[in-house]
Amino acid sequence: MPLLLLLTLTGVSSGLICLWGRSLEQTCVYKRRGATAVSIINLTSFVQGRPPSKKTVVLNKKKPNPPPPSGNCLIHMKDFNTVHVSSSTITCTIAGFDWGTYLNRETSLGASVSCFQHAPLWDQWDNVTVGTKVEVLNTNAVLPSKVYWIATIIQIAGYKALLRYEGFEHDSSHDFWCSLVSGELHPIGWCAMTTKLLVPPQDVKTNIVDWKEYLMQKLVGANTIPVDFYLKLSECMKCPFRSGMRVEVVDPKHISRTRIATVTATHAGRLHLVYADQRDALENTTADFWCHKSSPLLHPIGWSKNVGHPIKPPGTKGNPMKGTCDSSVHLFKKLRYVYMQGTFFEQGMKLEAIDPLNLGSICVATVQKVLLDGYLMVGIDGSVLADGSDWFCYHASSHAILPIGFCEKNGIPLKVPHGYDSRTFSWPEYLKEKKAKAAPAHLFNYEYPGHSFTQNMKLEAADLMQPSLVCVATVKRAVGRLLLIHFDGWEDEFDQWVDCHSPDIYPIGWCELAMLQLQPPPGLDSYESYDSNDSGGEDYSDEHASSNPEDEDVGL
Repeated sequence: MPLLLLLTLTGVSSGLICLWGRSLEQTCVYKRRGATAVSIINLTSFVQGRPPSKKTVVLNKKKPNPPPPSGNCLIHMKDFNTVHVSSSTITCTIAGFDWGTYLNRETSLGASVSCFQHAPLWDQWDNVTVGTKVEVLNTNAVLPSKVYWIATIIQIAGYKALLRYEGFEHDSSHDFWCSLVSGELHPIGWCAMTTKLLVPPQDVKTNIVDWKEYLMQKLVGANTIPVDFYLKLSECMKCPFRSGMRVEVVDPKHISRTRIATVTATHAGRLHLVYADQRDALENTTADFWCHKSSPLLHPIGWSKNVGHPIKPPGTKGNPMKGTCDSSVHLFKKLRYVYMQGTFFEQGMKLEAIDPLNLGSICVATVQKVLLDGYLMVGIDGSVLADGSDWFCYHASSHAILPIGFCEKNGIPLKVPHGYDSRTFSWPEYLKEKKAKAAPAHLFNYEYPGHSFTQNMKLEAADLMQPSLVCVATVKRAVGRLLLIHFDGWEDEFDQWVDCHSPDIYPIGWCELAMLQLQPPPGLDSYESYDSNDSGGEDYSDEHASSNPEDEDVGL
């Protein structure tokens, strides 16, 4: 969105900001304690659209899986990241992983937000580019009140941006990382609309006599973030799932069946679920589960019965948070339609599949049962239990099931059944020995829309073996749609294969936005503590927050 001198422009679109007004006489310069403060006035009439609402930073959560609040301590979100505890409002920055320092040390790139179709603002992120100019808090000024200055985006990694104050030119010693979705970055003109002062950093060594002229030269033809950037973000953060909704979700202790659970919290689309049947919960604990609203593990009430999938029967020891309503079918991701007439998967057909209990392995597998609506029960050869409790349900369009020969074609080690040598394993001989046939290749989903993930890109990823944890991770390998995710600091045996559109991988900075604790690499001491009264960010009051908690996510 270019910044232009308003000369003959009569109308301004929502994506266009006029910096100077009709003449440079409308730019005023003030002197204050030896510092120059530049205020750009008479701007409101030239800006279309509602000004960006102010945002606070997020609540520090010390545990990745915090218990629900009790007593009078009610925590809820207003305007998606203002946090209220009891009747008082606190503002603080999440004490967590320092992505900026880590990226500088690793010299790695962060995957773009546009790679993640379930991430807020993913479809507009290509408009946020290197060179974009913003107004941001000036931390390089010694003044009794907060002042601001203009900075340029030098690098983008997920939701994070490396910024440089105007005036430092090629001096990178004062560069700093900031979250683009924290509410601390503002479009050019925001200070004028909110009567904030623009003050140059005190350590600028460039001999700039006329800051007004300097800024005009820098800003004409430049880009800034949209005026409604945070309004759109707030809309994207809303989740259709509400606390109290009942769903069916996989039973992690018995993966061949589902269980009824209740939604207790949502975090940017990630759901915290508590199982209705608590008979198998450990003493003083609650049996729960985490997944994204678009997860293939999540289904509406009645799904298991409709497709013929096993479901755990209800018990007498119930959930302390009983569901208040059943989730609607339209809330769930609609899967690709598959034709089950004529040639389709059959019981006993062989294929290759990602092992649901060891997600870093692709194994020899068998279709154990064909359900309705295109769903299959798949078992890993050599480890199938007699009662079928380790079968796993995949939809026929899933990218986790693959035709035979996929691993060999793509240079991926195929995990073979016990008693076979992976070096000499032969699919033709195996099929002949088992008197089985391979699932026809045309039954598999070969749709490949393309993606921008590349090897060594950094991101945040849920550990699907312990889904309450979201960890610092790296794309280790990309094979078509499949990504091999490596958890930084952990051994390769913990790697996990996921689809490029998996709702369990996120851009850098997502946990901070979602108010969830990001797990750092083990042994890496990158946590910082923040005083709730001195966050380093902007202390916004709740007058800008939504007053209707029903419209926002509920954070526990």
